[in-house]
Amino acid sequence: MVLADLPASTTGPDAAVVRVLSYNIRSLRDDREALARVIRACAPDVVCVQEAPRFFRWRKAAAWLARETGLVYATGGATATGPMILTSLRAHVERSEDILLPRVPGLHRRGFATAVLRLGGGHRGDDGIRLGVVSCHLSLSAPERYDQAGMLLDRITALGAPYAVAAGDINEQPDGRAFRRIAGTLRDGWATEPWGSEATFDPGDPRRRIDALFASDGIEIIGCGVPSGLPGVADADLRAATDHLPVLAALRLPRAAS
Repeated sequence: MVLADLPASTTGPDAAVVRVLSYNIRSLRDDREALARVIRACAPDVVCVQEAPRFFRWRKAAAWLARETGLVYATGGATATGPMILTSLRAHVERSEDILLPRVPGLHRRGFATAVLRLGGGHRGDDGIRLGVVSCHLSLSAPERYDQAGMLLDRITALGAPYAVAAGDINEQPDGRAFRRIAGTLRDGWATEPWGSEATFDPGDPRRRIDALFASDGIEIIGCGVPSGLPGVADADLRAATDHLPVLAALRLPRAAS
């Protein structure tokens, strides 16, 4: 079944429409060309990546992904232990910061890739619309994951932007404590305006929604979900690209609140 597309990216006098994609790419260990095709078909302004390459020549790998998808590297990768942010040229990066979270002995250290983006602006009297972004990949340990959810919310506040999104691999389903902690402050995109399909893991037989996008108050969530059936997004590519399915959202950011 063909999936009707979300609205295209626009910046108008009253609002901007932004397309945000969240994708765990498993360090580019699978079919890179399939991955690039999926991302290009989703036409995102912002990509919150998880499990970006973070070892030998990781910057070269990040540059390849940006080039093949028509995007630019903003921040993250090895410096955030995996989370990364890519953007289109439409988004100006005002500032970025990679955050390393406290290390728990015996567990993989986690981090956040964060950025404040400006959409539009550049004309006299127009400062554009500012959007804070956090890409995250939370712990496999439930207690640590719950603590990291609180740190994520603190980081969203610290960005100081009128609007904010957090997206990533939460490593638990919506009934989990960490997921519910985030959704208690930010709005869960799928639960608010479901579009496409829901489950993100694993691509061969998706049954669990462990990847999500959350938005702050003031953002209109036009639609959010897995883009299975979107023109250009082939099922074979989704299965070959990595071990997670992506989450795509279209968000409307009114100018009034900026």
